[in-house]
Amino acid sequence: MPRPLRLALLVPVVIPVVIASLATPTSAAAEPSPPGSTERVEVFSPDGTIQQVEIPKRQVPPAPRAAPAATVTALQQTGPSSQRFDLVFVGDGYTSAEIATFQAHAASKWAEMTAVEPFSTYKNSFNVWMVNVVSSQSGVDNDPTQGVSRNTALGMGFWCSGIERLLCVNTATAKSYAALAPGVDQVVALGNSTKYGGAGYGAGGGVATASGGNASSGQVVVHELGHSMGNLADEYSTLNTTYNGGEPSAANVSKYTAAQLTSGRRKWYQYLGQATPDGGVIGAYQGGADYAYGIYRPSENSIMRTLGKKFNLIGLDAMTKAILAKTG
Repeated sequence: MPRPLRLALLVPVVIPVVIASLATPTSAAAEPSPPGSTERVEVFSPDGTIQQVEIPKRQVPPAPRAAPAATVTALQQTGPSSQRFDLVFVGDGYTSAEIATFQAHAASKWAEMTAVEPFSTYKNSFNVWMVNVVSSQSGVDNDPTQGVSRNTALGMGFWCSGIERLLCVNTATAKSYAALAPGVDQVVALGNSTKYGGAGYGAGGGVATASGGNASSGQVVVHELGHSMGNLADEYSTLNTTYNGGEPSAANVSKYTAAQLTSGRRKWYQYLGQATPDGGVIGAYQGGADYAYGIYRPSENSIMRTLGKKFNLIGLDAMTKAILAKTG
């Protein structure tokens, strides 16, 4: 049994900071992309399915003036950043009159996350920060319909690269604002919208987007923390693709069958046949790491494959080890 952490909640603090070199608030729809500049992102559908796509990297023109001041508020602070995971929420499309709405949205996402293991057990292993970014206009691009353009600090918008639920952000600007927090392990950009959507910037590392006002979009963050905290691979696949590489470093995918896992005492061989929180039993199910063949995952359908599911035993073990390694 994991040993419980001591509760050390502190009084929330507000840290005033001013950014003088960030990009100006701008519409995402108008952002140019240099030729050949692309990035891979995860797209999350309302039914929980996930896919990867390659899209043009979003750019923001140089700022003609300083960005507005921002403050940082602690939603939860339980210890020094050297011994905690720092989760940082930044908001987009929230005007100065809507900062309380942003903070309520961030709190709701944190509550959604901590209803899932291992975050419910290790809730106090996190510091959670809210960077109160002020936008000139309320909302995000292409919401509620395509063609709607808004002047916002992070340039977030739906219908990114023609995909309705793909909620993109300028990652460099999001990270610049997030860096105002005392520590940063994962950045979550919340768009001021009730429409379901999000994105995971795996290649860029540590940035996810979600709709602030949507009751289910916090699952995006849980999945992304599986990557950034537990070094877990995706467990979904793309049709007609075959993996031909070496043994992956991620704990939850392998090129070996169940029999080979057992004979070689590899990875999750000790878990084979055990019941798993996401349903069924641990085995070697074909498909994972975005490949349909030649690679196996531990369970039929964990949150690393479909949002709304739970971590499987292997994912839980990896996440718990990561938490204990940092928090002691």
